[in-house]
Amino acid sequence: MLLKVRTAVIAAAMFLATVATASAQVKIAVINWQKSIVDTQEIQAAQKVMEAKFKPRQDAIEALQKDLQTIQQQGRAPNLSPDREAQLQADFTHKQKELQRLTEDLQADVDRERQDILGKVGKQMQDVVRKMAEERGYDVVLDLTNTVFAKSALEVTADATAAYNKAYPVTK
Repeated sequence: MLLKVRTAVIAAAMFLATVATASAQVKIAVINWQKSIVDTQEIQAAQKVMEAKFKPRQDAIEALQKDLQTIQQQGRAPNLSPDREAQLQADFTHKQKELQRLTEDLQADVDRERQDILGKVGKQMQDVVRKMAEERGYDVVLDLTNTVFAKSALEVTADATAAYNKAYPVTK
């Protein structure tokens, strides 16, 4: 008899615990993660620095592209001697290889620098969002780009970007 009473009490306690857990409200926020990072002042400043840093190399690539167009136009001229045609072809091939190398090197350097800054800002943004979630009592913050539907009132993208800008101000 005592065993039956104890089992009933345990079952009732488990039922009450389940009901209490199920009725607890889960506080959710959504964030457009990519936008929250791209809109930071730090990323905006880094973009300007990168553009200035890589502009001379981009200009050199554009100059080579113009050289290639000029060589192509010269190659279409009537009555080219075989020697001149061979020279133009050799120049074109050489410049084309140089253009490809410069383009690939530039792209690799831009990608590497972009990944470095995005990685740094991404880690810092995680810290900002975690702190914001703790302060506001959010149980979970979901990336909006992977969410089928969310009410706009749940979105904290602009708040996260503003909090990031405050926590990590750009010095000029």
